[in-house]
Amino acid sequence: MVSISLRIMFRPDDNQLFTIYRKLGHDYHARVLPSVVNEVLRSVVARYSANQLAHQREQVSWEIRSSLQERLRDFNIVLEDTSITELEFGRDYQRAVEEKQIAEQQAQRAKFIVEKAQQEKKAKIVWAEGEAQAIRDVGSRLGSSTAYLDLMRVKIAVDVAKVLQRSRCRVFLQADTLLLNLQQPIQ
Repeated sequence: MVSISLRIMFRPDDNQLFTIYRKLGHDYHARVLPSVVNEVLRSVVARYSANQLAHQREQVSWEIRSSLQERLRDFNIVLEDTSITELEFGRDYQRAVEEKQIAEQQAQRAKFIVEKAQQEKKAKIVWAEGEAQAIRDVGSRLGSSTAYLDLMRVKIAVDVAKVLQRSRCRVFLQADTLLLNLQQPIQ
């Protein structure tokens, strides 16, 4: 259901005042306007869907004005101006609009999540390819040398020592079980 409030500015045709008062009386506007305005509003609004009414408000207003001008001319009334002051839709329409907006937001959110996952996937692929290339480069430079592996063992030993140093407990570890025996070469 659609409720439309319309503001109408009108005046009697100056040349037809005698005819207006003779045929319709002093309250000519109360006799003519309610029925003519309702008739025109119904006929114009019936041509549009609720969505079109909301989005094509100027066109609807123009059609109402031109139809009213034509109809009021028969009663010697000049239409000065019209405008839609309020356009209100029923609860069902408002609920449908809200549900549509929610569905659109959810679709946009899902699209964003998919795009984000695709970007993360691409980033991981690029990172993995970079790591693989770095490993190949290190391997090709080292050849049969174990210097790089010895360096990594020292780095790991330093990291383990830092963790154990912060601990309140005293821990005794054998270097052989941690593969940190720096005295023995890698086999």
